[in-house]
Amino acid sequence: MSGEGAVNSSLFFAHETPRESQTRMISDGIKALKERGFLLAAAPTGIGKTAAALASALCATNHYSTSPEIPKILFLTGRQSQHRIVVDTIREINKRLPHGFSRVKLIDIIGREGMCKNVDRATGKCNCESGVTESERRFLRSNLEEFIHSEPRHVGQILKRAEKASVCAWATAREAARSTNVIVCDYNHVFVEGVREASLPVMGVELENTILIIDEAHNLPDRIRNGLERRITEQVFQRALSDVEEYKENLEKRERELDIPESNQLRDAKSLEKQIKALKDDSGMRRWFEEKKSENQKSKGDDIRVVTQDFLDIISQAIEGIIEEDSEDVIYRIRMMISRLLAVVIEEDEDLDEEEQNECTRLAEILEICIRYRKNPALALVFDENLEDPRVTSHLLDPSVVGEPIFEQCLGSILMSGTLFPPEMYAEILGIQRDRATCHEYSSGFPLGNRPVLIASDVTSKFTERESSFSSIIDHVKSVIDNTKGNVAIFAPSYSMLDRIHGEFEKIGWCRKKIIKEEQRMSKARVEGLISILYEQKNMRGAALFGVLSGKLSEGVDYSDNVLNAVVCVGLPLPPPSARQDALLEYYTKKFDRIRAWKYASLQPAVNSVLQALGRPIRKKEDRAIVILLEKRLLERRVSNCMPEMQKMQTSTPARTAERVKAFFEI
Repeated sequence: MSGEGAVNSSLFFAHETPRESQTRMISDGIKALKERGFLLAAAPTGIGKTAAALASALCATNHYSTSPEIPKILFLTGRQSQHRIVVDTIREINKRLPHGFSRVKLIDIIGREGMCKNVDRATGKCNCESGVTESERRFLRSNLEEFIHSEPRHVGQILKRAEKASVCAWATAREAARSTNVIVCDYNHVFVEGVREASLPVMGVELENTILIIDEAHNLPDRIRNGLERRITEQVFQRALSDVEEYKENLEKRERELDIPESNQLRDAKSLEKQIKALKDDSGMRRWFEEKKSENQKSKGDDIRVVTQDFLDIISQAIEGIIEEDSEDVIYRIRMMISRLLAVVIEEDEDLDEEEQNECTRLAEILEICIRYRKNPALALVFDENLEDPRVTSHLLDPSVVGEPIFEQCLGSILMSGTLFPPEMYAEILGIQRDRATCHEYSSGFPLGNRPVLIASDVTSKFTERESSFSSIIDHVKSVIDNTKGNVAIFAPSYSMLDRIHGEFEKIGWCRKKIIKEEQRMSKARVEGLISILYEQKNMRGAALFGVLSGKLSEGVDYSDNVLNAVVCVGLPLPPPSARQDALLEYYTKKFDRIRAWKYASLQPAVNSVLQALGRPIRKKEDRAIVILLEKRLLERRVSNCMPEMQKMQTSTPARTAERVKAFFEI
């Protein structure tokens, strides 16, 4: 690196000497950000991408220092462990900055539910500062801000200090963010509209003067999609009615106590009550749900597509003529109801997260999404009966609808992940202009021989061949377990196949290792408990950990200290046929072409799930583990082209797998 970039990067680099790939990534990042561009970095574990990204971004903000206000850096991550790494990295940077140079100020912030003690749903206020006077509150918050700004603090440190002082950590942290250089937070703070509008202005953040660093960026498309995923059932109307009735009664009680005339607020609540009752009792609405049930039963799949405008029409018809100020305009009529639904929430709690919101909010949000995207093919409405209550779900097909305007606004961004592969695909999916995107794959520098990859040519999870492959799959897995010194992780393509494989090894005498198994919807504590067993068993007989690809144990978990000695990935987790998947393929075919549609919607996400799993065991240069991929389709050119360079070997029988595994551990 040379010139200004070299000086600045060394100034803001957290360590003595950068690795070769770090040097390249820093240089690429500085160049991209100075040109208001984007670096999409496929950077494997071990490269030190956090330090590289922060060095690049801090250098770039120095480049913009002649502006009226120095840009902020938003480090977006969905992992609590990554929050700590960012904090520690900034601490190291500050230690190395020369005397007289301003230290980097950082705030680590999470959602309100994680930072506040009990939040009163009736008022929207927490009790963090219960019994504290206004003057005391200002003094205590000022002291906590000083503590936050004195050096980079992990959110846990802030919470302990706040609790001891009886001050609200969440409110103080948001205010403290105004005077910081780096904000560590979740994707939702930027890519979910409601959270963005409620959070960024309070923290003094303007996207036009912000650099985004997006960690584990391969997750961003789905996170954006999830931000617009809402569900509605017939039961929602009954639950929303209960919320409205309670809200109305509270208003009536308050106005009686104050002895004041009926307010507009109360009149709106009464009108809303009538509309929700109409939705609950409407025969047309019930008939519509019954028709969809019948259509779904006649279809070949488990769900069907619903025309968005048809759904809005049936809602509009149900509430037509219910209130005096009714309008003939379908959309206007529904928007009026939406505003009243949201008023219930605003009155009760305007700050709560989505999962804490009442049914009025849920109903309002899906109706608002339907109205906004009713003429946009990027939104698909899907009806299914997978749960007890038939439901309609909104699915955003195109993340660029949300991503593109955000990326257009910001000063630039670094998107990075070990499985951001190929980076050019993610640029297209997220709506990043190709002429502003720098896409690179970086090598870890780790010895390839420390993580050999065996690919089995005799088995597959392909539906038409799955049964004939199953016994061989079991034998391959058994050969790995029997010949591995230490812990083995086995990841299946689905929970149903996981149950089958795990059931075989539960049989007496099949497995000498301790068997542990992933469950659906596991808590964070449960995940941590299972992983702790691996550390307990590492120097004993070892454990066999059974999980699923794209599950909680195969992604986003750091298996440090070489605790995993072998990883087995069974099959290729291609998405099963569904109305949503059909809609996605159709949409991408029109937007790109047929070949890229299949790759972007089905093949590459499945391959990246495998890549995430096989990347779990190697976290440091000295770590050693063997990876076995039980899927012959990975040897096909169109599939192997979706994988980065790695040391691959073939195995054709369980006996050959046993030989390879045994030889690896004898080295």
